[in-house]
This record gives sequence, C-alpha cells and structure tokens, in this order.
Amino acid sequence: MERLLKISKRRSESVSMEFQRYLSTEIDWEQRLIIIRGSRGTGKTTLLLQQMRKTKDQSVYLSLDDFYFETNRFLLLAESLYGKGFKKIFLDEVHQYEHWSKDLKNLIDNYPDLQIIATGSSILKIDRGQADLSRRSSLHYLSGLSFREFLALENQEYFPIYPLSEILENHLEISPQINDRINILDAFQKYLNYGYYPFFLNQKKDYHQKLQQVIQLITEIDIPSVENINYTTVRSIRKLLYVISQSVPFTPNIQSLSEKIGVSRNAILRVLDLLNRGGVLNLLRSGNQGGSFLQKPEKIYLQNPNLNFTFAASQPNKGTLRETFFLNQLQTKHQVTSSRFGDFMVDNQFTFEIGGATKTGKQIQGVPLAYIAADDIENGVGNRIPLWLFGFLY
Repeated sequence: MERLLKISKRRSESVSMEFQRYLSTEIDWEQRLIIIRGSRGTGKTTLLLQQMRKTKDQSVYLSLDDFYFETNRFLLLAESLYGKGFKKIFLDEVHQYEHWSKDLKNLIDNYPDLQIIATGSSILKIDRGQADLSRRSSLHYLSGLSFREFLALENQEYFPIYPLSEILENHLEISPQINDRINILDAFQKYLNYGYYPFFLNQKKDYHQKLQQVIQLITEIDIPSVENINYTTVRSIRKLLYVISQSVPFTPNIQSLSEKIGVSRNAILRVLDLLNRGGVLNLLRSGNQGGSFLQKPEKIYLQNPNLNFTFAASQPNKGTLRETFFLNQLQTKHQVTSSRFGDFMVDNQFTFEIGGATKTGKQIQGVPLAYIAADDIENGVGNRIPLWLFGFLY
C-alpha cells in the first residue's frame, strides 16, 4: 500500500494545471460514481489527476493496470484505504482489471460517503460484466482535442466554445474575431496532421510513430481486455484496419471484405464495431438504422484526421481529411448520419456538404437548412461556413 500511496502523491503533484479539457467544466464532480470513458491517448489520466489536485478531501490515485492488482483485490485495498480516512478514490484504467464493475458496485452500495471517479477504455460497457453500473454512475466520454483546444495548447490562444446554432447563425461575426488573432489556415493544417492527441506537445518529432503504438495497444490490449476475443480475431482486426485505411472513406462491401480477410460476414461487422468503439474508426450510418452492429454502415472513416497521416503511404487525400475532420468534431456533441443530398445530416435537421474553397451548392440546392463547410477560406458568406470553425464546438 505504501508504494501505491507514494505513486499517487508523485503523480498528483506533477500534473500541470495550466490547460484543462472541455469536460472538466461539464461534469458534476459531486456525483458519487463518475466514469469517464475515452480512447487511449486522449488525456483521461491527466483529467483525473487535475481533479484530484482540486479536491480538499483526503484522496488517492490508483491505476488498475499496476501489477499489484494481479494478485490483490481492489475491493479490499479500497476498504483499507477508507478505514484510513480516504473518502475519494481516483481510479485509472479500470478495464484492465477483471472485477472492476463488481468491486465498484459493492463499494458504492456499502460506503455512502465514498466517492469514486474512474476512467476506462472507450470500448467499456458499464451495463455489462459482473455488475450493472448504469443506474449508479454518471457516465461521460472524453474526445480527443478539438481544434479550439489545440490552439490553446499549441499557440496559447484561448477562444470560447461556440455551439452549432451560434456558428450557423453568426459565423460572419465569429470567424473574423478569430482570424485577427491567428493565422487560422496554417494552424488548421497542423491540427489535421498532429493535433488530436494531447501528447503531440512532447512528441511532435515522432508523433505518428507514437500514434501507431497507440493503435497497436488499442487493438492488442484494450479491445481484448473488454471483449472475449482470441488471437485470430486480433489478427483479423489488424488486417481489416489496414485494408480500410488504404481507401477511406470506405463504402463497405461486407462480402468482399469477408473473402479478403478470411472471416464470416458477422465477424467483419463485429470487428468494425470494436474498432468504432475503440476510437479507431468512425462508422457513418443512415438515420433509420438502429444501434445493432449487424447493420452495415453507409461509410467507414478513420476516427480522426491524424490517423489519415499515420496510415497513408503518401499525402492523404484532402477531401478525405475534410470529411473526417467534420464527422469527428461534430459527433462529440451531435448525432451525425449520412444524407440523401449532401455528405452529412446533423441531428436529423441540418444538411452539410463538405468541400474546398470553390465548392458549389449544386448538390444541396433547394434543400432546407443546408450548408457548405468549405476548406481553405478564412471567412464565410451566406450558408458557406469555414470548415475549421466547426472545430470550436467543444
């Protein structure tokens, strides 16, 4: 225990409080059980440690991937810590520990004044496992950096969050205020290349090599730790990811993929679902599709533009980068589906066509509440809105 307490003290004292993620102001930190999911590398641990620094109660940080928990039960340690006066436990990497859901349920039920704030993989399902925590927990998802957050880290330029309704109505006033302070188009290109994961700050030189390692850890550790899959399925995941990454956005032919990878149709659909939940792919579905993974998506994208650069043999296609960015940034706060007329439908209400500076509105002509998200422009006009501005939604 003493070793874990020393690690906790060292980690909490060393975390920087200078920059804090959007989620830090959205969570009700007084809830008794808070679970924060997110893809590997998006900053969950930093968020956890920053909140620990803010608390005035006696608290402890524990990571359940520590080798201590290979032979020791977290429940018993937590009870011992509670007896020593620790009323707040900041718990990291819960998906790495077999009994996480059962232990959390027992602690929350048996110790009314104990608070647990936990992080886990984006693939984690709290209504599964040994205990259903869906009714006991406040569940949140941490996305990677928005373009707005990237500007704060990279350029020390801090801008407010703009809701989608405000961007659509007032983009003519908003974009010049931002352009006056920064070379926005240059910064946007940097963001597309290396700005989604906070670790870019310290690893720009080998950023994409690090990102390859992140994807490897997601496919070989995070997904198998939550889902009951064997080594053959892990290999299928990697094969499928490579095939898709070479031709995104990918319009899936499931039968063709099944033959190419050498697994069944349902296995392909399951792997796609795992990669989507793991934060590697984005599956674009139509508005009338349900949530079952057995339904074929309309299109498949890599989860964020940085991955396009990581997987590409040469410079990624600009059209692909634009669509990937728009889908990635919008989905954090909104429902994004395929559209009959444009590229995307948002909240079953707004139609968006994505393109370059010269993109016309021919495809969405006559469509109500339709907009063009145009790249390579600093300011918009009418229903033509700068693409980069959709990076200020969170």
